[in-house]
Amino acid sequence: MTHATHPTLAQTLAPHRSLVRDLALIAGGAVLIALLSQVEIPLKPVPITLQTLGVLLVGAALGARRGAASLGTYLAAGAVGLPVFAGGGAGLAKFAGPTGGYLIGFLLAATLVGFLVQRFALDRRVLGTALAMLLGTIVIYAVGLPWLSVTTSLHGRALFTAGLTPFLLGDTLKLALAALLLPGVWKWAQNR
Repeated sequence: MTHATHPTLAQTLAPHRSLVRDLALIAGGAVLIALLSQVEIPLKPVPITLQTLGVLLVGAALGARRGAASLGTYLAAGAVGLPVFAGGGAGLAKFAGPTGGYLIGFLLAATLVGFLVQRFALDRRVLGTALAMLLGTIVIYAVGLPWLSVTTSLHGRALFTAGLTPFLLGDTLKLALAALLLPGVWKWAQNR
């Protein structure tokens, strides 16, 4: 039994598939995330950035495979020393530090959001987009918080105070922005 897949926003806006198009979309997504990661409120041990907004939008716009490839490109660029992580950070040490779990969570979140929009077309409506973004955000924390605990020895309330609570308002605003933005772009794309 095969499951229907819905076209992604990128496939709708750039329908002529080619290797060049796919590579450009993947690279463009990585650049977008790198740029948004530089918009930062420098908290310790984990800064507040617009990075997660980029991660979730890239997953939704590109779909599971291209979204994962875009995040893989972004993570690889940071690992080899390009200053693409929050605050211009880079290097393999970032993966071993307090933010390493969040970075890996980004890859999983973009893949999940991409799967959800391809499988269920959740990005066409406000509530569907909000649901996909919420699930992606939960994945980021599900990987990020345990790793933060391991690398900082924070547990219980202290862990949540350092790695979750400061981000809830911002994540809610980012989720709302994405939930309004994506369906609006879809309406525009379908009427052009």
